[in-house]
Amino acid sequence: MFALLLALGSSLAYGCADFLGGLGARKAHVLRTVMIAAPASLVVELLLWPVLGASFSPAALGWGAASGVASAAAFALLYKTLAIGPMNVLSPVTALVSAMLPVGVGLLQGEHLGPAGLIGLPLALAAVILVSAGHGAKNARPSRTAILLAFGAGAAIALQLVFLHQAPADSGVAPLLVGRAVSSAVTLAAAALMNRRLGAEKPAYAISATAGVLDSVANLLFLFAARSGDLAVVAVITALYPAGTVLLARSVLAERIHRGQLIGLGTAAVAVSLLALT
Repeated sequence: MFALLLALGSSLAYGCADFLGGLGARKAHVLRTVMIAAPASLVVELLLWPVLGASFSPAALGWGAASGVASAAAFALLYKTLAIGPMNVLSPVTALVSAMLPVGVGLLQGEHLGPAGLIGLPLALAAVILVSAGHGAKNARPSRTAILLAFGAGAAIALQLVFLHQAPADSGVAPLLVGRAVSSAVTLAAAALMNRRLGAEKPAYAISATAGVLDSVANLLFLFAARSGDLAVVAVITALYPAGTVLLARSVLAERIHRGQLIGLGTAAVAVSLLALT
């Protein structure tokens, strides 16, 4: 139950971070937003270091660095996917792939689900698709390249989560620190190379920094959830992050929640309840 609550918190934090990141990207190039968000996220993890501790063993360094590379790859693929569109089709693909791969890894590593979990897990995966799909998804036809990029983005997100899970349980926040430092370095290097294409617009500093802080909180909650529970369950609950984005868009931007998304939210509630019984 504790791991489930942490995973729900991680999902909500990821959803809020994505919402704020999207708002920030409306005001300036997405790389300018990330240039603020990434250092802010790293600062949070540095502040947590004395509180939660960190053991920089070779395994923690290796898995942390791998998660950072996967995180940077996920950003690049998502950005390219967003540029091609349509995201109301590609977002469910990305979210589903990001959930399925960790589930498979967890089951291959010997994790077992009870009867309630065998029902709740497929329901949660269905909820991921329904919640993240926007209006008109049935009529949109993405290109083969866009579909491949969406699969790649989902796989990169999944690998980031799997790599964090593989880090030693006694390493504290070391994998997060290393991963964030690596992903920040890759992102800042990309921004420097693309400097002429970023435009003159200034980023929304407060929104971007808050998005980075929430992303750091989400990573931290996922790490502790995966350490105290099954990766298969934690990953699929975390993948429900589009629900937080949808609810915030409804509250802040007055965007309509479509029927399929409402069904997805209800399905997610049922799935979480069943997984809590596992």
